[in-house]
Amino acid sequence: MHEEMKAEMMAEKGTRAIEYFSTNLKAPKVSFEEALLRGLAPDKGLYMPDRLPAIGEKLRARFPGMGYYEIAAHVLSAFLGDAIPFADLTSMCRDAYTFDVPVEPAGDNLFILRLDQGPTASFKDFAARLMARMMNYFMAKEKRHMVILTATSGDTGSAVANAFFGLEHIDVVVLYPLGEVSEVQRRQMTTLHGNVHVAGIDGKFDHCQALVKQAFTDPELDRIPLSSANSINIGRLLPQTVYYYYAGSRVCSRPDSPVIFSVPSGNFGNLMGGVLARETGLPVHRFIVATNANKEVPEYLRTGVYQIISPSLMCISSAMNVGHPSNMARLVALYGGIMDEKGNILRQPDLERMRNDFHGVSITDEETMETMAGVWKEKGIVLEPHGAVAWKGAVEYLRENGTHSRNIPIVVVETAHPGKFPDEVKKATGTLPILPESLKTIFGKEEQFDRVENDYRAFKKYLMNMFF
Repeated sequence: MHEEMKAEMMAEKGTRAIEYFSTNLKAPKVSFEEALLRGLAPDKGLYMPDRLPAIGEKLRARFPGMGYYEIAAHVLSAFLGDAIPFADLTSMCRDAYTFDVPVEPAGDNLFILRLDQGPTASFKDFAARLMARMMNYFMAKEKRHMVILTATSGDTGSAVANAFFGLEHIDVVVLYPLGEVSEVQRRQMTTLHGNVHVAGIDGKFDHCQALVKQAFTDPELDRIPLSSANSINIGRLLPQTVYYYYAGSRVCSRPDSPVIFSVPSGNFGNLMGGVLARETGLPVHRFIVATNANKEVPEYLRTGVYQIISPSLMCISSAMNVGHPSNMARLVALYGGIMDEKGNILRQPDLERMRNDFHGVSITDEETMETMAGVWKEKGIVLEPHGAVAWKGAVEYLRENGTHSRNIPIVVVETAHPGKFPDEVKKATGTLPILPESLKTIFGKEEQFDRVENDYRAFKKYLMNMFF
């Protein structure tokens, strides 16, 4: 992180409440509640904390003896302050995190952090379930109604739909690219109904995301109280810091011991959660930024030139098919730069420091399938495409940096259950993955979704007909 910005953001620790500024720097700072409920800043930027709290070594030393929900309450309270009383926040975390979070040894100082045990078998459950509870907390207090508008390239839509399903004061609209999500991912959204509205767009995830962003800044839609559940929302991002702290507490012998994370990266919310964990105290030695063929960020780290991939490339790790990650603006901001919502770098970040902190690698579909097959054959471990990208990223990193990093534990982040990708797993391993209970029930339910033209006017009309 750029030292001047870090010093500024770490200043005044404990002396005032954290406020949230826009990465475009053209909107006023707001409270956590307003940032959560707005989703996107009025200037189209993303909200970031204006200072970083410290999760001290004394507290981190207690994390190995805590359950996941307890760690979550302590980490998040550092960002939220008194926006939500600690007792209420703890209750929300206990209610949200009712499932296991396995950290499995995989040999050679490798570990797999399995974030696939939640109700939709995706890491998105960690953020979506808590964010839904926080939004519901503020909505109930203010007796208001809200419409959550989100785009998905795979797991976000199902996790958000499940997290908000049945809430009395919140409707959800999910946009997804037709033909680019798995059948399981689609059915997890389209079989809920009620306050969940799903629309298929004839285009890419980037088109869906662009429609969502335009709707947020359209003054003619001000009558609809819109907010976002994508990782553009700070309420989605902050809960993702927690599982990095949790994993570190399970694989490191001391609170000051370093750890490496290999993170499958698409819209970069997952990586940003880890970066915020590092910047607030977790001793991360390095992040392996593992992408599929949509390699705009690894190429930026290599060349210093950021080039959007449009349209994004379709790969079997579908949730990572993103040609311009929204959270890249946050990453650039943390390193002293400015990037607008279109991907233009208005002020260069400290690229050398970024190269020191991140190892970017792009993994092809062929390499992904070979990794799934090889890990199954050699270790009896089933990976799905996204986790395989992270595993291969770790292998490539060790090949280049093994002399310096071999004694540091590497945590490979597995973001979805193999049962969500049965065709790919069967092709790679010769066996079908066992479906978790949360996925077995969706195939007997009726699907219901709309098709909306890939055009903002058509999408705007769709929203107005539904909510005006």
